[in-house]
Amino acid sequence: MRCDKKHMLLYAVTDRAWVGKQTLYQQVEAALKGGVTCVQLREKELDEAAFLWEAQEICALCRRYHVPFIVNDNLDIAIACSADGIHLGQEDMPPDEVRRRTGRDMILGVSVHTVEQARQAVRDGADYLGLGAVFPTSTKADADHMPNERLRAICSAVEVPVVAIGGINRDNLLKLSGSGVDGAALVSAIFSAEDIEETCRELRELSEVMAGT
Repeated sequence: MRCDKKHMLLYAVTDRAWVGKQTLYQQVEAALKGGVTCVQLREKELDEAAFLWEAQEICALCRRYHVPFIVNDNLDIAIACSADGIHLGQEDMPPDEVRRRTGRDMILGVSVHTVEQARQAVRDGADYLGLGAVFPTSTKADADHMPNERLRAICSAVEVPVVAIGGINRDNLLKLSGSGVDGAALVSAIFSAEDIEETCRELRELSEVMAGT
């Protein structure tokens, strides 16, 4: 599966902090039913065996909905579960090393915070960029808030699809209109919702308005 900007429109990033009445699998399926266009599995606590099992299950689920499945940070897990892609932060494995191991077959996303980082990520083979945090966020307490001017500058500096992340919710998503981003990535706004499916329907409509699709 190749990366397309339509995949960035409503990008769900998992967080098991809100697993309770539903399993993470059930939460992801609700998000897919509601219209998310990409799913990133982010796990920081599971051991490798449990992570792989979960990744295989959710990868198969995403395939049923024809939505890209991205693994955060762990290339070995991404390869083992035949994920559509991997997403890297600035402190993770270098993007060019991922390309050496996977060729062009796997979607490669990279989080960036400056124009220089964005251009370097694209040179190293990134298929899309994650930009943020665009609003203050409790999900990553150490994330610096990205000024709107820098957001626009990064979008103007690259030709690959870009997705904004960080503190995005129903109340502020439309503030990204005109910034150049192709979509929004959300964590708590999706997975802490009482009704994930309905929330994603509302977020999908807002994302389409924001992106002008």
